[in-house]
Amino acid sequence: MTARSLRLRRLRRSVTPTSRRRGAQPKVVALGGGMGLSASLAALRRITGDLTAVVTVADDGGSSGRLREELGVLPPGDLRKALAALCGDDDWGQTWARVIQHRFQSQGELHEHAVGNLLIVALWEQLGDHVQALDLVGRLLGAHGRVLPMSAVPLELQALVRGHDPTRPDDVDIVRGQATVALTPGDVQSVHLVPNDPPAVPEAVAAVLDADWVVLGPGSWFSSVIPHLLVPELLDALVETKARRVLSLNLAPQPGETEGFSPQRHLEVLGRHAPKLTLDVVLADEAAVPDRDSLADAAKRLGAAVELAPVASPDSVSKHDPELLAAAYDRIFRMHGRIGPWR
Repeated sequence: MTARSLRLRRLRRSVTPTSRRRGAQPKVVALGGGMGLSASLAALRRITGDLTAVVTVADDGGSSGRLREELGVLPPGDLRKALAALCGDDDWGQTWARVIQHRFQSQGELHEHAVGNLLIVALWEQLGDHVQALDLVGRLLGAHGRVLPMSAVPLELQALVRGHDPTRPDDVDIVRGQATVALTPGDVQSVHLVPNDPPAVPEAVAAVLDADWVVLGPGSWFSSVIPHLLVPELLDALVETKARRVLSLNLAPQPGETEGFSPQRHLEVLGRHAPKLTLDVVLADEAAVPDRDSLADAAKRLGAAVELAPVASPDSVSKHDPELLAAAYDRIFRMHGRIGPWR
Protein backbone atom coordinates (compact mmCIF):
# COMPACT_ATOMS: atom_id res chain seq x y z
CA MET A 1 0.00 0.00 0.00
CA THR A 2 1.37 3.39 -0.96
CA ALA A 3 1.95 6.25 1.49
CA ARG A 4 -0.83 8.18 -0.25
CA SER A 5 -3.28 5.32 0.25
CA LEU A 6 -2.33 5.09 3.92
CA ARG A 7 -2.94 8.83 4.41
CA LEU A 8 -6.33 8.56 2.71
CA ARG A 9 -7.28 5.59 4.89
CA ARG A 10 -6.36 7.51 8.07
CA LEU A 11 -8.41 10.50 6.92
CA ARG A 12 -11.36 8.26 6.11
CA ARG A 13 -11.27 6.78 9.61
CA SER A 14 -11.18 10.27 11.14
CA VAL A 15 -14.34 11.42 9.36
CA THR A 16 -17.46 11.67 11.49
CA PRO A 17 -20.25 9.64 9.87
CA THR A 18 -22.66 11.91 8.01
CA SER A 19 -26.19 12.14 9.40
CA ARG A 20 -28.60 10.52 6.94
CA ARG A 21 -31.79 11.19 8.85
CA ARG A 22 -34.64 12.90 7.08
CA GLY A 23 -34.56 16.63 7.71
CA ALA A 24 -30.77 17.03 7.98
CA GLN A 25 -29.11 19.69 5.86
CA PRO A 26 -26.88 18.34 3.09
CA LYS A 27 -23.14 18.57 3.62
CA VAL A 28 -21.88 20.21 0.44
CA VAL A 29 -18.32 20.70 -0.79
CA ALA A 30 -17.78 23.05 -3.75
CA LEU A 31 -14.53 22.97 -5.72
CA GLY A 32 -13.19 25.59 -8.10
CA GLY A 33 -11.77 29.08 -8.15
CA GLY A 34 -12.40 32.62 -9.28
CA MET A 35 -15.79 33.99 -10.20
CA GLY A 36 -17.21 30.59 -11.16
CA LEU A 37 -16.76 29.23 -7.64
CA SER A 38 -18.06 32.50 -6.20
CA ALA A 39 -21.27 32.09 -8.21
CA SER A 40 -21.71 28.54 -6.98
CA LEU A 41 -21.09 29.49 -3.34
CA ALA A 42 -23.48 32.45 -3.49
CA ALA A 43 -26.16 29.98 -4.59
CA LEU A 44 -25.30 27.10 -2.27
CA ARG A 45 -25.22 29.21 0.90
CA ARG A 46 -28.91 29.90 0.28
CA ILE A 47 -29.87 26.23 0.59
CA THR A 48 -27.48 24.69 3.14
CA GLY A 49 -25.73 25.74 6.31
CA ASP A 50 -23.05 23.03 5.95
CA LEU A 51 -20.89 24.29 3.09
CA THR A 52 -17.15 24.01 2.42
CA ALA A 53 -15.25 25.58 -0.47
CA VAL A 54 -12.05 23.93 -1.69
CA VAL A 55 -10.13 26.48 -3.73
CA THR A 56 -7.38 26.22 -6.32
CA VAL A 57 -4.01 27.81 -5.42
CA ALA A 58 -2.30 28.15 -8.80
CA ASP A 59 -3.08 31.83 -9.46
CA ASP A 60 -0.02 33.83 -10.47
CA GLY A 61 -1.52 37.08 -11.72
CA GLY A 62 -2.42 40.46 -10.24
CA SER A 63 -2.22 41.11 -6.51
CA SER A 64 -2.04 37.39 -5.72
CA GLY A 65 0.87 36.87 -8.09
CA ARG A 66 2.78 39.78 -6.61
CA LEU A 67 2.30 38.55 -3.04
CA ARG A 68 3.20 35.03 -4.06
CA GLU A 69 6.41 36.19 -5.75
CA GLU A 70 7.45 38.58 -2.98
CA LEU A 71 6.55 36.51 0.10
CA GLY A 72 6.45 32.93 -1.19
CA VAL A 73 2.88 32.46 0.08
CA LEU A 74 -0.15 30.75 -1.38
CA PRO A 75 -1.98 33.06 -3.80
CA PRO A 76 -4.83 34.44 -1.65
CA GLY A 77 -7.07 35.94 -4.35
CA ASP A 78 -9.39 33.02 -5.10
CA LEU A 79 -9.64 32.26 -1.37
CA ARG A 80 -10.66 35.88 -0.76
CA LYS A 81 -13.32 35.73 -3.50
CA ALA A 82 -14.76 32.56 -1.97
CA LEU A 83 -14.96 34.18 1.47
CA ALA A 84 -16.69 37.23 -0.01
CA ALA A 85 -19.24 35.00 -1.77
CA LEU A 86 -20.06 33.33 1.55
CA CYS A 87 -20.85 36.63 3.27
CA GLY A 88 -24.47 37.08 4.26
CA ASP A 89 -26.93 39.51 2.73
CA ASP A 90 -27.23 41.56 5.95
CA ASP A 91 -25.36 44.85 6.52
CA TRP A 92 -22.48 43.13 8.32
CA GLY A 93 -21.90 40.58 5.61
CA GLN A 94 -22.20 42.97 2.69
CA THR A 95 -19.98 45.59 4.35
CA TRP A 96 -17.21 43.07 4.95
CA ALA A 97 -17.61 41.62 1.46
CA ARG A 98 -17.00 45.08 0.01
CA VAL A 99 -14.06 45.72 2.36
CA ILE A 100 -12.11 42.56 1.55
CA GLN A 101 -12.77 43.02 -2.17
CA HIS A 102 -11.62 46.67 -2.09
CA ARG A 103 -8.51 47.40 -4.14
CA PHE A 104 -6.19 50.30 -3.42
CA GLN A 105 -5.62 52.80 -6.21
CA SER A 106 -2.30 54.63 -6.00
CA GLN A 107 0.93 55.42 -7.77
CA GLY A 108 2.87 53.18 -5.37
CA GLU A 109 3.38 49.56 -4.36
CA LEU A 110 -0.13 49.18 -2.92
CA HIS A 111 -1.77 49.81 -6.30
CA GLU A 112 -4.38 47.14 -7.10
CA HIS A 113 -3.67 45.11 -3.97
CA ALA A 114 -6.93 43.80 -2.46
CA VAL A 115 -7.52 44.41 1.25
CA GLY A 116 -8.60 40.80 1.75
CA ASN A 117 -5.39 39.47 0.19
CA LEU A 118 -3.29 41.48 2.64
CA LEU A 119 -5.46 40.42 5.59
CA ILE A 120 -5.23 36.73 4.71
CA VAL A 121 -1.46 36.81 4.19
CA ALA A 122 -0.96 38.75 7.46
CA LEU A 123 -2.87 36.08 9.38
CA TRP A 124 -0.89 33.30 7.68
CA GLU A 125 2.31 34.94 8.86
CA GLN A 126 0.91 35.55 12.36
CA LEU A 127 -0.59 32.10 12.90
CA GLY A 128 1.59 29.92 10.69
CA ASP A 129 -1.47 27.86 9.72
CA HIS A 130 -3.40 28.30 6.46
CA VAL A 131 -6.60 26.66 7.64
CA GLN A 132 -6.72 28.34 11.05
CA ALA A 133 -6.18 31.75 9.47
CA LEU A 134 -8.92 31.28 6.88
CA ASP A 135 -11.32 30.06 9.55
CA LEU A 136 -10.57 33.21 11.55
CA VAL A 137 -11.27 35.46 8.55
CA GLY A 138 -14.50 33.55 7.97
CA ARG A 139 -15.62 34.20 11.56
CA LEU A 140 -14.80 37.91 11.21
CA LEU A 141 -16.90 38.13 8.05
CA GLY A 142 -19.73 35.98 9.39
CA ALA A 143 -19.20 33.70 6.39
CA HIS A 144 -21.88 31.07 5.77
CA GLY A 145 -19.41 28.26 5.24
CA ARG A 146 -15.74 27.33 5.35
CA VAL A 147 -12.97 28.05 2.84
CA LEU A 148 -9.96 25.75 2.38
CA PRO A 149 -7.06 25.72 -0.08
CA MET A 150 -6.76 22.51 -2.11
CA SER A 151 -3.02 22.33 -1.36
CA ALA A 152 -0.73 23.93 1.20
CA VAL A 153 1.98 24.72 -1.35
CA PRO A 154 1.83 27.28 -4.19
CA LEU A 155 1.29 25.49 -7.51
CA GLU A 156 2.24 26.35 -11.05
CA LEU A 157 -0.19 25.45 -13.81
CA GLN A 158 1.37 24.34 -17.08
CA ALA A 159 -0.43 23.51 -20.31
CA LEU A 160 0.35 21.89 -23.62
CA VAL A 161 -1.11 24.31 -26.15
CA ARG A 162 -1.31 23.96 -29.92
CA GLY A 163 -0.96 27.30 -31.68
CA HIS A 164 -0.12 29.40 -28.63
CA ASP A 165 2.08 31.39 -30.98
CA PRO A 166 -0.21 32.42 -33.87
CA THR A 167 2.79 32.46 -36.21
CA ARG A 168 3.26 28.72 -35.55
CA PRO A 169 -0.34 27.41 -35.51
CA ASP A 170 0.60 23.70 -35.68
CA ASP A 171 3.28 23.72 -32.97
CA VAL A 172 2.57 22.49 -29.44
CA ASP A 173 4.24 24.54 -26.70
CA ILE A 174 4.40 24.34 -22.92
CA VAL A 175 2.62 27.41 -21.55
CA ARG A 176 3.41 28.27 -17.93
CA GLY A 177 1.25 30.08 -15.40
CA GLN A 178 -2.48 30.19 -14.75
CA ALA A 179 -2.88 33.75 -16.01
CA THR A 180 -1.17 32.91 -19.31
CA VAL A 181 -3.05 29.64 -19.80
CA ALA A 182 -6.38 31.38 -19.21
CA LEU A 183 -5.73 33.84 -22.04
CA THR A 184 -3.97 31.64 -24.58
CA PRO A 185 -5.22 32.08 -28.15
CA GLY A 186 -4.28 28.47 -28.89
CA ASP A 187 -5.98 25.11 -28.33
CA VAL A 188 -5.25 23.70 -24.86
CA GLN A 189 -4.47 19.99 -25.16
CA SER A 190 -3.90 19.20 -21.48
CA VAL A 191 -2.81 20.76 -18.20
CA HIS A 192 -0.65 19.61 -15.30
CA LEU A 193 0.68 20.99 -12.03
CA VAL A 194 4.19 21.71 -10.83
CA PRO A 195 5.01 20.04 -8.51
CA ASN A 196 3.15 17.12 -10.12
CA ASP A 197 2.34 15.35 -6.83
CA PRO A 198 1.35 18.21 -4.49
CA PRO A 199 0.05 17.41 -1.02
CA ALA A 200 -3.64 18.03 -0.47
CA VAL A 201 -4.81 19.93 2.60
CA PRO A 202 -6.04 17.15 4.94
CA GLU A 203 -9.16 19.12 5.93
CA ALA A 204 -10.12 19.39 2.25
CA VAL A 205 -9.78 15.64 1.74
CA ALA A 206 -11.79 14.96 4.91
CA ALA A 207 -14.54 17.34 3.78
CA VAL A 208 -14.88 15.54 0.43
CA LEU A 209 -15.02 12.14 2.11
CA ASP A 210 -17.69 13.34 4.57
CA ALA A 211 -19.87 15.18 2.04
CA ASP A 212 -23.35 14.37 0.81
CA TRP A 213 -22.76 16.35 -2.37
CA VAL A 214 -19.64 17.52 -4.18
CA VAL A 215 -20.09 20.37 -6.67
CA LEU A 216 -17.41 20.94 -9.32
CA GLY A 217 -17.59 24.07 -11.47
CA PRO A 218 -18.56 26.38 -13.00
CA GLY A 219 -15.36 28.27 -13.73
CA SER A 220 -12.35 28.55 -16.00
CA TRP A 221 -12.15 24.94 -17.14
CA PHE A 222 -8.42 24.36 -17.44
CA SER A 223 -7.25 26.88 -14.85
CA SER A 224 -9.85 26.60 -12.06
CA VAL A 225 -11.90 23.38 -12.43
CA ILE A 226 -9.55 20.66 -13.70
CA PRO A 227 -6.62 21.55 -11.33
CA HIS A 228 -8.50 19.93 -8.43
CA LEU A 229 -8.31 16.63 -10.29
CA LEU A 230 -4.52 16.94 -10.56
CA VAL A 231 -3.91 16.79 -6.79
CA PRO A 232 -3.60 13.02 -6.27
CA GLU A 233 -4.98 12.79 -2.71
CA LEU A 234 -7.90 15.05 -3.57
CA LEU A 235 -8.69 13.05 -6.70
CA ASP A 236 -8.57 9.82 -4.69
CA ALA A 237 -11.08 11.31 -2.26
CA LEU A 238 -13.34 12.46 -5.12
CA VAL A 239 -13.28 8.96 -6.60
CA GLU A 240 -13.84 7.15 -3.30
CA THR A 241 -16.34 9.45 -1.55
CA LYS A 242 -19.89 8.24 -1.04
CA ALA A 243 -21.11 11.72 -1.94
CA ARG A 244 -23.09 12.42 -5.08
CA ARG A 245 -21.11 14.49 -7.60
CA VAL A 246 -22.60 17.30 -9.66
CA LEU A 247 -20.72 19.14 -12.39
CA SER A 248 -21.98 22.63 -13.17
CA LEU A 249 -21.17 23.72 -16.72
CA ASN A 250 -20.30 27.24 -17.78
CA LEU A 251 -22.83 29.43 -19.53
CA ALA A 252 -20.52 30.01 -22.50
CA PRO A 253 -17.00 29.11 -23.67
CA GLN A 254 -14.30 31.30 -22.15
CA PRO A 255 -12.34 33.48 -24.56
CA GLY A 256 -8.88 31.98 -24.68
CA GLU A 257 -8.67 28.57 -23.03
CA THR A 258 -12.04 27.13 -24.11
CA GLU A 259 -12.83 29.23 -27.17
CA GLY A 260 -15.17 27.27 -29.45
CA PHE A 261 -15.83 24.48 -26.91
CA SER A 262 -19.23 22.79 -26.99
CA PRO A 263 -20.77 21.75 -23.64
CA GLN A 264 -19.91 18.12 -24.38
CA ARG A 265 -16.29 18.94 -25.13
CA HIS A 266 -15.97 20.34 -21.60
CA LEU A 267 -16.95 16.89 -20.32
CA GLU A 268 -14.59 15.10 -22.68
CA VAL A 269 -11.49 17.01 -21.58
CA LEU A 270 -12.41 16.58 -17.92
CA GLY A 271 -12.75 12.84 -18.47
CA ARG A 272 -9.33 12.67 -20.13
CA HIS A 273 -7.70 14.33 -17.13
CA ALA A 274 -9.45 12.10 -14.56
CA PRO A 275 -10.56 8.86 -16.27
CA LYS A 276 -11.47 7.16 -12.96
CA LEU A 277 -13.83 9.92 -11.86
CA THR A 278 -17.56 9.40 -12.35
CA LEU A 279 -20.33 11.94 -11.96
CA ASP A 280 -23.99 11.74 -10.99
CA VAL A 281 -25.44 14.93 -12.45
CA VAL A 282 -24.34 17.47 -15.06
CA LEU A 283 -26.11 20.81 -14.65
CA ALA A 284 -26.34 23.11 -17.66
CA ASP A 285 -28.32 26.18 -18.60
CA GLU A 286 -31.02 25.11 -20.99
CA ALA A 287 -30.32 28.01 -23.37
CA ALA A 288 -26.60 27.17 -23.56
CA VAL A 289 -26.99 23.63 -24.94
CA PRO A 290 -27.53 23.57 -28.71
CA ASP A 291 -27.23 19.77 -28.97
CA ARG A 292 -28.89 18.05 -26.03
CA ASP A 293 -28.38 14.53 -27.34
CA SER A 294 -24.60 14.97 -27.68
CA LEU A 295 -24.38 16.41 -24.17
CA ALA A 296 -26.45 13.52 -22.79
CA ASP A 297 -24.15 11.00 -24.49
CA ALA A 298 -21.02 12.69 -23.10
CA ALA A 299 -22.54 12.81 -19.62
CA LYS A 300 -23.57 9.16 -19.80
CA ARG A 301 -19.96 8.17 -20.48
CA LEU A 302 -19.12 9.75 -17.11
CA GLY A 303 -22.05 8.00 -15.42
CA ALA A 304 -24.17 11.15 -15.16
CA ALA A 305 -27.64 12.37 -16.00
CA VAL A 306 -28.14 15.86 -17.46
CA GLU A 307 -30.28 18.42 -15.69
CA LEU A 308 -31.21 21.51 -17.70
CA ALA A 309 -32.40 24.63 -15.90
CA PRO A 310 -32.49 28.40 -16.45
CA VAL A 311 -29.56 29.60 -14.34
CA ALA A 312 -28.29 32.65 -16.28
CA SER A 313 -28.91 36.15 -15.00
CA PRO A 314 -31.70 37.98 -16.82
CA ASP A 315 -29.27 40.89 -17.16
CA SER A 316 -26.32 38.91 -18.57
CA VAL A 317 -26.28 35.56 -20.36
CA SER A 318 -22.65 35.06 -19.24
CA LYS A 319 -23.36 35.47 -15.51
CA HIS A 320 -25.13 33.04 -13.19
CA ASP A 321 -28.10 34.29 -11.19
CA PRO A 322 -27.61 33.16 -7.56
CA GLU A 323 -31.31 32.62 -6.90
CA LEU A 324 -31.87 30.63 -10.08
CA LEU A 325 -28.71 28.58 -9.52
CA ALA A 326 -29.76 27.93 -5.91
CA ALA A 327 -33.13 26.67 -7.12
CA ALA A 328 -31.43 24.34 -9.61
CA TYR A 329 -29.08 22.91 -6.97
CA ASP A 330 -31.93 22.49 -4.50
CA ARG A 331 -33.99 20.59 -7.07
CA ILE A 332 -31.04 18.34 -7.92
CA PHE A 333 -30.35 17.60 -4.25
CA ARG A 334 -33.99 16.70 -3.70
CA MET A 335 -34.45 14.64 -6.87
CA HIS A 336 -31.14 12.78 -6.80
CA GLY A 337 -30.47 12.58 -3.06
CA ARG A 338 -30.54 9.28 -1.22
CA ILE A 339 -32.85 10.19 1.64
CA GLY A 340 -35.59 12.32 0.18
CA PRO A 341 -36.23 16.03 0.74
CA TRP A 342 -33.81 18.01 2.88
CA ARG A 343 -35.01 20.29 5.67
